Amino acid sequence: MKVLEKSSDLVGRFRVLGCLVTAHSEMGRYKEMLKFAVVQIDTARELEDANFLLESYLNLARSNEKLCEFHKTISYCKTCLGLPGTRAAAQLGGQVSLSMGNAFLGLSLFQKALESFEKALRYAHNNDDAMLECRVCCSLGSFYAQVKDYEKALFFPCRAAELVNDYGKGWSLKYRAMSQYHMAVAYRLLGHLGSAMECCEESMKIALQHGDRPLQALCLLCFADIHRSRGDLQTAFPRYDSAMSIMTEIGNRLGQVQVLLGVAKCWVARKALDKALDAIERAQDLAEEVGNKLGQLKLHCLSEGIYRSKGLQRELRAHVVRFHECVEEAELYCGLCGESIGEKNSRLQALPCSHIFHLRCLQNNGTRSCPNCRRSSMKPGFV
Repeated sequence: MKVLEKSSDLVGRFRVLGCLVTAHSEMGRYKEMLKFAVVQIDTARELEDANFLLESYLNLARSNEKLCEFHKTISYCKTCLGLPGTRAAAQLGGQVSLSMGNAFLGLSLFQKALESFEKALRYAHNNDDAMLECRVCCSLGSFYAQVKDYEKALFFPCRAAELVNDYGKGWSLKYRAMSQYHMAVAYRLLGHLGSAMECCEESMKIALQHGDRPLQALCLLCFADIHRSRGDLQTAFPRYDSAMSIMTEIGNRLGQVQVLLGVAKCWVARKALDKALDAIERAQDLAEEVGNKLGQLKLHCLSEGIYRSKGLQRELRAHVVRFHECVEEAELYCGLCGESIGEKNSRLQALPCSHIFHLRCLQNNGTRSCPNCRRSSMKPGFV
């Protein structure tokens, strides 16, 4: 009887710790989130139940994802996938794949990210999980914004918004806010600044109502980028400062890279090149710290333009070399034409093997299998 009571107490403790992990995640208290996730792992081990262990390892993966510890996230996700079959596996497998995809995206490993998102979408469709599908669509919006297929960058968050409208009566408003934010990013990249502002304002309104600090920081960054796109640098700078303050507070180093990149572009526009280089140097340190190749690539590209205008050939050559190294490491090129992917807005197509090509190249290609791996058909997957 005492054993049963102890087990019951541990289950209750496990559930409370799970609630604390979720609550601290929504508040942006990621270090506290990680602490509770670690305690939850210990509790799951005491319970000696694989279902609880899977759930706790997923929370540990998510905590490290929020702190931009992407290699740790991937490791914990692989631990989840390596656990013996459990009741929780069917429910949480899609969330594990989503977290792994977000981590691969943080490292700019685009093929692996896309493969994970594809798996997550399959889980969502097979289990009729509209909430998971909504979250995956938002991550895919971010994916395609980064590789510069702006049409798909808008399509997927719009799909997420449709899911919220169709199924979201019992959902938290965070799903609507999340989809609106990603729509705002895509609209800005497409040059539809009025629509971008409307979506970002809607997202920010919900974030403020619910005390969602991480989303507030992202919205402030988006506002700053919109003002920069309009040429209103005087308004953009304080928005970047506010975003940076929250990003630093919550430990979002990848967000800090994005803020500093925007700030550097503002200084370049003002011809203050030394200040731009200072921002770039700070951003490079952070991008290398978290292993984000795309951030490094963008920063080398911006540095290249600055040193070219300064006529400093040695520094220029160094950044050109590093730029091309980052392109190779991130595999950001089309396997058919050999041109870079993500250099300019272009329509892309992913195959079931998750290799990505220019759509026009695939349409002109005569083969029926992937030009890279030759293993998969040319039929597109979910993404």
